[in-house]
Amino acid sequence: MIVVTGAAGFIASCLVSRLNAANFNDIVVVDNFAVEKKLPNIRGKKLREYVDRLEFFDWLDQHHEQVEFVFHLGARTDTTEQDYAVLDLLNLNYSKQMWQACVRYQLPLVYASSAATYGDGTLGYSDNEALLPELRPLNPYGESKNDFDNWAVQQAEKPYFWAGLKFFNVYGPNEYHKGRMASVILHAFHQIRQHGNMTLFRSHNPNYIDGGQMRDFVYVKDVVEVCFFLLNHRTQSGIYNLGSGQARTFMDLTLNTFAALGAAPDVRFRDTPEDIRDKYQYFTEADMSKLRSIGYALPFTSLEDGIRDYVQQYLLPDRFY
Repeated sequence: MIVVTGAAGFIASCLVSRLNAANFNDIVVVDNFAVEKKLPNIRGKKLREYVDRLEFFDWLDQHHEQVEFVFHLGARTDTTEQDYAVLDLLNLNYSKQMWQACVRYQLPLVYASSAATYGDGTLGYSDNEALLPELRPLNPYGESKNDFDNWAVQQAEKPYFWAGLKFFNVYGPNEYHKGRMASVILHAFHQIRQHGNMTLFRSHNPNYIDGGQMRDFVYVKDVVEVCFFLLNHRTQSGIYNLGSGQARTFMDLTLNTFAALGAAPDVRFRDTPEDIRDKYQYFTEADMSKLRSIGYALPFTSLEDGIRDYVQQYLLPDRFY
Protein backbone atom coordinates (compact mmCIF):
# COMPACT_ATOMS: atom_id res chain seq x y z
CA MET A 1 0.00 0.00 0.00
CA ILE A 2 1.02 3.57 -0.68
CA VAL A 3 -0.14 6.32 1.68
CA VAL A 4 -0.88 9.78 0.24
CA THR A 5 -1.78 12.56 2.68
CA GLY A 6 -3.61 15.68 1.54
CA ALA A 7 -4.99 13.31 -1.07
CA ALA A 8 -8.07 15.36 -1.94
CA GLY A 9 -5.91 18.41 -2.54
CA PHE A 10 -4.24 19.69 -5.69
CA ILE A 11 -0.85 18.01 -6.07
CA ALA A 12 -1.68 14.88 -4.08
CA SER A 13 -4.79 14.05 -6.12
CA CYS A 14 -2.75 14.36 -9.32
CA LEU A 15 -0.16 12.03 -7.79
CA VAL A 16 -2.91 9.47 -7.11
CA SER A 17 -3.83 9.62 -10.82
CA ARG A 18 -0.19 9.10 -11.80
CA LEU A 19 0.06 6.11 -9.46
CA ASN A 20 -3.17 4.63 -10.84
CA ALA A 21 -1.78 5.01 -14.38
CA ALA A 22 1.16 2.84 -13.29
CA ASN A 23 -1.23 0.24 -11.80
CA PHE A 24 -0.67 1.25 -8.20
CA ASN A 25 -4.21 0.88 -6.92
CA ASP A 26 -3.71 -0.03 -3.25
CA ILE A 27 -3.61 3.63 -2.25
CA VAL A 28 -4.63 4.83 1.19
CA VAL A 29 -5.80 8.43 0.97
CA VAL A 30 -5.54 10.64 4.05
CA ASP A 31 -7.21 14.03 4.39
CA ASN A 32 -10.00 15.99 6.03
CA PHE A 33 -12.75 14.62 3.82
CA ALA A 34 -15.34 16.98 5.33
CA VAL A 35 -14.10 19.69 2.93
CA GLU A 36 -16.53 18.83 0.16
CA LYS A 37 -15.17 21.22 -2.47
CA LYS A 38 -12.02 19.08 -2.74
CA LEU A 39 -13.72 15.71 -3.11
CA PRO A 40 -14.19 15.81 -6.91
CA ASN A 41 -10.38 15.63 -7.17
CA ILE A 42 -10.39 11.99 -6.07
CA ARG A 43 -13.74 10.88 -7.45
CA GLY A 44 -13.39 7.87 -9.76
CA LYS A 45 -9.83 7.03 -8.74
CA LYS A 46 -8.76 3.54 -7.70
CA LEU A 47 -8.27 3.65 -3.94
CA ARG A 48 -7.84 1.13 -1.14
CA GLU A 49 -9.09 3.13 1.84
CA TYR A 50 -10.03 6.60 3.09
CA VAL A 51 -8.52 7.61 6.45
CA ASP A 52 -9.27 10.86 8.25
CA ARG A 53 -6.07 12.77 9.01
CA LEU A 54 -6.84 12.83 12.75
CA GLU A 55 -7.13 9.04 12.80
CA PHE A 56 -4.17 8.27 10.57
CA PHE A 57 -1.48 7.52 13.16
CA ASP A 58 -3.73 5.06 14.98
CA TRP A 59 -4.47 3.48 11.59
CA LEU A 60 -0.75 3.26 10.79
CA ASP A 61 0.01 1.56 14.10
CA GLN A 62 -2.34 -1.24 13.01
CA HIS A 63 -1.42 -1.44 9.30
CA HIS A 64 2.23 -0.37 8.99
CA GLU A 65 3.39 -3.82 7.86
CA GLN A 66 1.32 -3.43 4.69
CA VAL A 67 2.56 0.08 3.86
CA GLU A 68 5.35 0.42 1.31
CA PHE A 69 5.74 4.20 0.94
CA VAL A 70 4.41 7.47 2.37
CA PHE A 71 3.83 10.68 0.42
CA HIS A 72 3.08 13.38 2.97
CA LEU A 73 1.64 16.21 0.88
CA GLY A 74 -1.06 17.40 3.27
CA ALA A 75 -0.59 20.85 4.80
CA ARG A 76 -2.12 24.22 5.45
CA THR A 77 -1.14 25.76 2.09
CA ASP A 78 -2.60 29.28 2.41
CA THR A 79 0.43 31.57 2.14
CA THR A 80 -1.58 34.41 3.75
CA GLU A 81 -2.33 32.39 6.91
CA GLN A 82 -1.24 34.41 9.95
CA ASP A 83 -2.31 31.97 12.68
CA TYR A 84 0.93 30.37 13.88
CA ALA A 85 -1.01 27.87 15.97
CA VAL A 86 -2.73 26.45 12.86
CA LEU A 87 0.57 26.29 10.96
CA ASP A 88 2.38 24.70 13.90
CA LEU A 89 -0.36 22.08 14.21
CA LEU A 90 -0.71 21.13 10.53
CA ASN A 91 2.64 21.97 8.93
CA LEU A 92 5.15 21.44 11.71
CA ASN A 93 3.90 19.11 14.44
CA TYR A 94 1.86 16.79 12.19
CA SER A 95 4.91 16.46 9.93
CA LYS A 96 7.11 15.66 12.94
CA GLN A 97 4.66 12.92 13.91
CA MET A 98 4.76 11.59 10.35
CA TRP A 99 8.57 11.55 10.34
CA GLN A 100 8.73 9.77 13.70
CA ALA A 101 6.18 7.16 12.55
CA CYS A 102 8.21 6.51 9.38
CA VAL A 103 11.34 6.13 11.49
CA ARG A 104 9.57 3.75 13.86
CA TYR A 105 8.27 1.53 11.08
CA GLN A 106 11.16 2.13 8.62
CA LEU A 107 8.94 3.53 5.89
CA PRO A 108 10.31 5.71 3.07
CA LEU A 109 8.92 9.24 3.16
CA VAL A 110 8.54 12.05 0.63
CA TYR A 111 7.11 15.26 2.05
CA ALA A 112 6.12 18.68 0.72
CA SER A 113 8.29 21.67 1.49
CA SER A 114 8.05 24.97 -0.40
CA ALA A 115 10.00 27.62 -2.30
CA ALA A 116 8.43 30.06 0.18
CA THR A 117 11.29 29.02 2.46
CA TYR A 118 13.67 31.11 0.31
CA GLY A 119 12.13 34.42 1.29
CA ASP A 120 13.18 37.31 -0.94
CA GLY A 121 15.87 35.20 -2.61
CA THR A 122 18.81 37.11 -1.13
CA LEU A 123 20.65 33.82 -0.57
CA GLY A 124 19.62 32.42 -3.96
CA TYR A 125 17.64 29.27 -4.65
CA SER A 126 20.07 26.46 -3.93
CA ASP A 127 18.76 23.40 -2.10
CA ASN A 128 22.09 22.96 -0.32
CA GLU A 129 21.04 21.88 3.17
CA ALA A 130 23.87 23.87 4.78
CA LEU A 131 21.94 27.03 3.87
CA LEU A 132 18.70 26.04 5.62
CA PRO A 133 19.43 27.80 8.95
CA GLU A 134 20.20 31.04 7.09
CA LEU A 135 16.94 31.25 5.13
CA ARG A 136 14.44 33.96 6.10
CA PRO A 137 10.94 33.26 4.75
CA LEU A 138 8.64 36.24 4.21
CA ASN A 139 5.49 34.80 5.81
CA PRO A 140 4.40 32.38 8.56
CA TYR A 141 3.60 29.68 5.98
CA GLY A 142 7.17 29.75 4.67
CA GLU A 143 8.49 29.78 8.22
CA SER A 144 6.50 26.65 9.09
CA LYS A 145 7.96 24.81 6.08
CA ASN A 146 11.50 25.97 6.80
CA ASP A 147 11.16 25.07 10.49
CA PHE A 148 10.33 21.50 9.53
CA ASP A 149 13.14 21.25 6.95
CA ASN A 150 15.63 22.40 9.60
CA TRP A 151 14.21 19.99 12.17
CA ALA A 152 14.32 17.07 9.72
CA VAL A 153 17.95 17.41 8.68
CA GLN A 154 19.01 17.67 12.34
CA GLN A 155 17.39 14.39 13.38
CA ALA A 156 19.72 11.60 14.43
CA GLU A 157 17.08 9.05 13.46
CA LYS A 158 15.78 9.27 9.92
CA PRO A 159 13.66 7.09 7.62
CA TYR A 160 15.95 4.87 5.52
CA PHE A 161 14.94 7.04 2.56
CA TRP A 162 13.39 10.49 2.76
CA ALA A 163 13.05 13.52 0.53
CA GLY A 164 11.67 17.01 1.15
CA LEU A 165 10.48 18.66 -2.05
CA LYS A 166 10.57 22.44 -2.28
CA PHE A 167 7.66 23.06 -4.63
CA PHE A 168 7.90 26.28 -6.62
CA ASN A 169 4.82 27.78 -8.37
CA VAL A 170 2.84 24.68 -9.27
CA TYR A 171 -0.11 25.01 -11.67
CA GLY A 172 -2.44 22.61 -13.42
CA PRO A 173 -5.64 20.56 -13.13
CA ASN A 174 -7.24 19.80 -9.74
CA GLU A 175 -6.44 23.20 -8.22
CA TYR A 176 -10.01 24.33 -8.83
CA HIS A 177 -10.93 24.43 -5.13
CA LYS A 178 -8.06 26.68 -4.04
CA GLY A 179 -9.76 30.06 -4.45
CA ARG A 180 -7.38 32.97 -3.98
CA MET A 181 -4.44 30.55 -3.67
CA ALA A 182 -5.01 29.00 -7.11
CA SER A 183 -2.49 29.73 -9.86
CA VAL A 184 -2.67 32.96 -11.84
CA ILE A 185 -3.42 30.80 -14.89
CA LEU A 186 -6.71 29.62 -13.40
CA HIS A 187 -7.64 33.19 -12.44
CA ALA A 188 -6.68 34.41 -15.92
CA PHE A 189 -8.77 31.69 -17.57
CA HIS A 190 -11.91 32.72 -15.70
CA GLN A 191 -11.34 36.47 -16.05
CA ILE A 192 -10.59 36.30 -19.77
CA ARG A 193 -13.69 34.21 -20.45
CA GLN A 194 -15.93 36.45 -18.34
CA HIS A 195 -14.55 39.90 -19.17
CA GLY A 196 -12.15 39.52 -22.11
CA ASN A 197 -9.23 40.91 -20.10
CA MET A 198 -6.83 39.99 -17.30
CA THR A 199 -5.66 42.14 -14.41
CA LEU A 200 -2.21 41.57 -12.91
CA PHE A 201 -0.57 43.03 -9.82
CA ARG A 202 1.36 46.22 -10.45
CA SER A 203 5.05 46.10 -9.56
CA HIS A 204 6.06 47.97 -6.42
CA ASN A 205 9.73 47.18 -7.00
CA PRO A 206 11.69 49.56 -9.27
CA ASN A 207 13.73 46.64 -10.63
CA TYR A 208 10.65 45.05 -12.27
CA ILE A 209 8.17 46.53 -14.73
CA ASP A 210 4.45 45.86 -14.29
CA GLY A 211 3.91 42.23 -15.27
CA GLY A 212 7.65 41.63 -15.23
CA GLN A 213 7.67 39.92 -11.85
CA MET A 214 9.23 36.48 -12.38
CA ARG A 215 8.46 33.07 -10.89
CA ASP A 216 9.43 29.50 -11.57
CA PHE A 217 6.14 28.04 -12.80
CA VAL A 218 6.11 24.24 -12.85
CA TYR A 219 3.38 22.04 -14.34
CA VAL A 220 1.79 19.65 -11.85
CA LYS A 221 2.34 16.71 -14.24
CA ASP A 222 6.10 17.29 -13.90
CA VAL A 223 5.80 17.48 -10.12
CA VAL A 224 4.09 14.10 -9.85
CA GLU A 225 6.59 12.60 -12.29
CA VAL A 226 9.38 13.53 -9.88
CA CYS A 227 7.40 11.99 -7.01
CA PHE A 228 7.01 8.81 -9.05
CA PHE A 229 10.76 8.78 -9.74
CA LEU A 230 11.50 9.00 -6.01
CA LEU A 231 9.08 6.15 -5.29
CA ASN A 232 11.33 3.96 -7.41
CA HIS A 233 14.69 5.60 -6.64
CA ARG A 234 14.89 5.51 -2.81
CA THR A 235 18.53 6.50 -2.45
CA GLN A 236 20.31 9.79 -1.75
CA SER A 237 17.93 11.25 0.80
CA GLY A 238 17.68 15.00 1.27
CA ILE A 239 16.00 18.28 0.42
CA TYR A 240 15.34 18.88 -3.29
CA ASN A 241 14.06 21.82 -5.28
CA LEU A 242 11.13 21.07 -7.54
CA GLY A 243 10.54 23.74 -10.15
CA SER A 244 11.08 23.96 -13.88
CA GLY A 245 14.47 25.62 -13.45
CA GLN A 246 13.35 28.53 -15.64
CA ALA A 247 11.89 31.79 -14.31
CA ARG A 248 9.19 33.38 -16.47
CA THR A 249 7.22 36.60 -16.12
CA PHE A 250 3.57 36.92 -15.20
CA MET A 251 3.14 38.69 -18.52
CA ASP A 252 4.45 35.56 -20.30
CA LEU A 253 1.98 33.48 -18.34
CA THR A 254 -0.94 35.76 -19.11
CA LEU A 255 -0.22 36.11 -22.83
CA ASN A 256 0.06 32.33 -23.13
CA THR A 257 -3.32 31.94 -21.45
CA PHE A 258 -4.88 34.35 -23.96
CA ALA A 259 -3.20 32.37 -26.77
CA ALA A 260 -4.50 29.02 -25.45
CA LEU A 261 -8.00 30.49 -25.49
CA GLY A 262 -7.56 32.04 -28.95
CA ALA A 263 -8.37 35.45 -27.45
CA ALA A 264 -6.86 38.88 -28.18
CA PRO A 265 -4.63 40.02 -25.28
CA ASP A 266 -5.96 42.77 -22.99
CA VAL A 267 -3.81 43.03 -19.84
CA ARG A 268 -4.49 45.57 -17.08
CA PHE A 269 -2.90 46.28 -13.70
CA ARG A 270 -3.91 47.00 -10.12
CA ASP A 271 -1.94 47.57 -6.94
CA THR A 272 -0.72 44.51 -5.08
CA PRO A 273 -2.91 44.03 -1.97
CA GLU A 274 -1.31 45.61 1.07
CA ASP A 275 -1.57 42.41 3.14
CA ILE A 276 0.94 40.68 0.85
CA ARG A 277 2.84 43.63 -0.68
CA ASP A 278 5.74 43.52 1.77
CA LYS A 279 5.92 39.73 1.56
CA TYR A 280 5.90 39.46 -2.21
CA GLN A 281 8.55 37.44 -4.06
CA TYR A 282 9.57 39.24 -7.27
CA PHE A 283 11.84 36.49 -8.55
CA THR A 284 12.14 32.75 -7.97
CA GLU A 285 14.03 30.18 -10.00
CA ALA A 286 14.80 26.67 -8.83
CA ASP A 287 18.35 25.39 -9.05
CA MET A 288 17.55 21.89 -10.29
CA SER A 289 21.11 20.53 -10.41
CA LYS A 290 20.76 18.46 -7.22
CA LEU A 291 17.75 16.50 -8.49
CA ARG A 292 19.47 16.03 -11.85
CA SER A 293 22.58 14.74 -10.06
CA ILE A 294 20.68 11.74 -8.63
CA GLY A 295 19.47 10.63 -12.05
CA TYR A 296 16.23 12.48 -12.79
CA ALA A 297 16.53 13.01 -16.53
CA LEU A 298 13.04 13.82 -17.86
CA PRO A 299 12.58 17.31 -19.37
CA PHE A 300 10.31 19.83 -17.69
CA THR A 301 7.29 21.10 -19.60
CA SER A 302 7.69 24.60 -21.06
CA LEU A 303 5.31 27.28 -19.84
CA GLU A 304 3.81 27.49 -23.33
CA ASP A 305 3.12 23.75 -23.56
CA GLY A 306 1.93 23.47 -19.96
CA ILE A 307 -0.59 26.29 -20.24
CA ARG A 308 -1.87 24.99 -23.58
CA ASP A 309 -2.40 21.51 -22.13
CA TYR A 310 -3.99 22.82 -18.93
CA VAL A 311 -6.39 25.20 -20.68
CA GLN A 312 -7.37 23.04 -23.63
CA GLN A 313 -7.38 19.57 -22.07
CA TYR A 314 -8.72 20.40 -18.59
CA LEU A 315 -10.17 23.89 -18.12
CA LEU A 316 -12.20 24.19 -21.32
CA PRO A 317 -13.73 20.68 -21.09
CA ASP A 318 -14.04 21.05 -17.26
CA ARG A 319 -12.00 17.92 -16.54
CA PHE A 320 -10.03 16.61 -13.60
CA TYR A 321 -6.69 14.83 -13.78
